[in-house]
Amino acid sequence: MPYKAIFFYIIFVEVFLIKQDFLINEEIEFSKVQVVNSDGQKIGLMPTEKAIELAEEEGLDLVLVSPNPANPVCKILDYSKYKFEMNKRAKESKKKQKTIEVKEVRISPNIDKHDLEVKAKNASKFIDAGNKVKVTMRFRGRELNFIDQGKEIMNNFRDLIIDAQVEKEAKMEGKNLIMFLVPKQK
Repeated sequence: MPYKAIFFYIIFVEVFLIKQDFLINEEIEFSKVQVVNSDGQKIGLMPTEKAIELAEEEGLDLVLVSPNPANPVCKILDYSKYKFEMNKRAKESKKKQKTIEVKEVRISPNIDKHDLEVKAKNASKFIDAGNKVKVTMRFRGRELNFIDQGKEIMNNFRDLIIDAQVEKEAKMEGKNLIMFLVPKQK
């Protein structure tokens, strides 16, 4: 076999085995398995070959559901239909998930009261939408001498946003004072 063909074969086998979640029919290497029929009733412990024959008689596949070496369990079912339903359920559960974004609001240590209120109003909109808000205050040059005043401004900012709770208190990270706000839990 040429080098490229071997390489392709290895890649194909690895990708195929990764994409396939369950072992089916002849891929099952256990000598005896517990078998559950398509109706969900236990048939009992039997040799794998006999279980495969039983599944083929019904026109279905033997799928290894629990690969526990002490007690492997196989189920007789239509594998392609089962995979389709699993993918469908996964897509539905993904649709119902709410992704939380982190929105950032930047303020400076010498911000005016009105500007602080405008930034707080924008942060409130983010909180109402269900997002986290990262409040960042950057100190430059001599402003680093007034970190206490910056913390006071951060506390005023937090008090302006009514429907948020603090996830992470204001803390210095390098030259930035950072605080995280999240929506209040109901």
